[in-house]
Amino acid sequence: MYRRKFAKETQNMNIIITDDYEQMSARAAEIAVRTVTENPNAVLGLATGTTPLGLYKRLIADRAQNGTDYSAVRTVNLDEYMGLPKTHEQSYAYFMRKNLFDALGIAPENTNIEDGTATDEQAECARYDATLEKLPRDFQLLGLGSNGHIAFNEPNTPFGSTTHVVTLADSTVKDNSRLFSQISEVPRKAFTMGLKSIMQAKKILVLASGANKADAVFGMVRGEVTESLPASVLQLHPDCTLIVDKAAASKL
Repeated sequence: MYRRKFAKETQNMNIIITDDYEQMSARAAEIAVRTVTENPNAVLGLATGTTPLGLYKRLIADRAQNGTDYSAVRTVNLDEYMGLPKTHEQSYAYFMRKNLFDALGIAPENTNIEDGTATDEQAECARYDATLEKLPRDFQLLGLGSNGHIAFNEPNTPFGSTTHVVTLADSTVKDNSRLFSQISEVPRKAFTMGLKSIMQAKKILVLASGANKADAVFGMVRGEVTESLPASVLQLHPDCTLIVDKAAASKL
């Protein structure tokens, strides 16, 4: 595992390249645990999908071994599928309870996520923006889509966006279909935290693994800052770390 720092006028991003997914997850867990031990009242911005699962398993193991206390931690999640209630096995609310919150002892009232069943989309987006305003994040975890999306902010999402409803790109639906029994079950719309909201976090941690993410990683780190590749906006963040395995870093 080794570090690189690419510096240019718009960027000072810390890059940690690891041998593989397991090493990537372990390094991310070190950062997350340190955030909580240094600030037991931390607000954590969290992500779903397969990429953070290795990190989450290590947080659970650390709590069991070291007793790291999450009782005062509050969380906000990036996104939620539209049309899925929080009890649905493919909802992100369910995913977080099953894969992290219950095992860490984080009380439901300390967790926040968009309501996938909200009928008034505009009102739900405004409600979530107000929640984010009240809970400034100490740490925001992000995955990276193969098309450069972060959260569900697809290419050409405005950098000034706050919480909004998005129609998912075909590539995103394909990426997420591995979590469903068939691709036709994947919702086509979702609520998502906007790019402006993501950039308001004090510290951002991005994880990327696999050769299918190599183009997106290259664009995020070395490409033009452009709305056509949403992750490129992270070049402008003052404290952004990318942890990436060798396969995903192959084009850097």
